[in-house]
Parts: sequence; C-alpha cells; structure tokens
Amino acid sequence: FVWIWSISAFAQKTHTAENVMKSAFEQAKKENKKVLLLFHASWCGWCKKMEKALLDETCKDFFQKNYVITHLTVQEGANNKSLENAGGETFMDNYGGKGQGLPYWTILDNSGKLLEDSKMEGNNIGCPASPEEVEAFVKKLQNTSKMSQKEAEAVKIRFLKNK
Repeated sequence: FVWIWSISAFAQKTHTAENVMKSAFEQAKKENKKVLLLFHASWCGWCKKMEKALLDETCKDFFQKNYVITHLTVQEGANNKSLENAGGETFMDNYGGKGQGLPYWTILDNSGKLLEDSKMEGNNIGCPASPEEVEAFVKKLQNTSKMSQKEAEAVKIRFLKNK
C-alpha cells in the first residue's frame, strides 16, 4: 500500500503544470514549434471532441508539424481531483482563461509568451464548431504557423464536423 501511495505522490509531483509546461517548452525549442496548450477535464465532452479533431487523419500532420500539443487537466469533480495537474488552474487564469469554461486553449511561443487564445470577441469558442468559430480558429492557426491553403481547408472541414 505504501508503495502504491509513493507512486501516486511521485506522479502528482512530476505532473505538475509547471513540469508539464517546462517539458513542452523544451520540446518546442528543440523542434522549432509553438505550443498548443489545451485545458481540459475528463467530464468535458467538448474537450474530447477537440482532442479527437486535432488527431484526425485529415489534419493531424499539420498540427504535429507546427505545434507541441500539451494538455493540462483542470476543474475536475471531487471524485477525480487526483487527475488534475497541480497549478493548472493558475496557468489557465494567467493565460486569460478564468471563467471561460472548457476546453480553453492557447497558442504559446517556446518561451511561454501568449500568441493566441480560444477567445473570439471576448468569449471562449472552446472546441470550434460553427462556421464563425472555425474561421476564427483557422485565422489563429494561420497567425502562428506556416499553414497552406490545403491545410486550412482540411482543418475547416474537420472542425465543422464538431457540431
């Protein structure tokens, strides 16, 4: 029992938001990419849709070529608090996500500077699904990557399926 507790305590310390982000920034520097940071929770259906869309065969190469995709788990219910990354909520607040709901995402440079976030006119678009949200999402991707017209179309088509 003590051994299991020790692993759990170790995992919680090593998977702090600070450690997760430090690792993401190191990888982004090494690979010359941006960091696409997703704040999510196990109960969040829209978070699952967002993650599924990012990994879809039609556009996953674009995301993997341009971004280190990183997740911080926040806002879990009482039964799943152990899934949270300690300090994740603070990162979310610091990047403009306080009170925005989930999923909330940001695009950061490899030093942690905020380049884009999931807000459109002050409101969180979360997992883009409507034509306006998808268009705003693609513009943010274009601002932070070398996105071809073909890649933009693939992302638009895939994310419009999120409705």
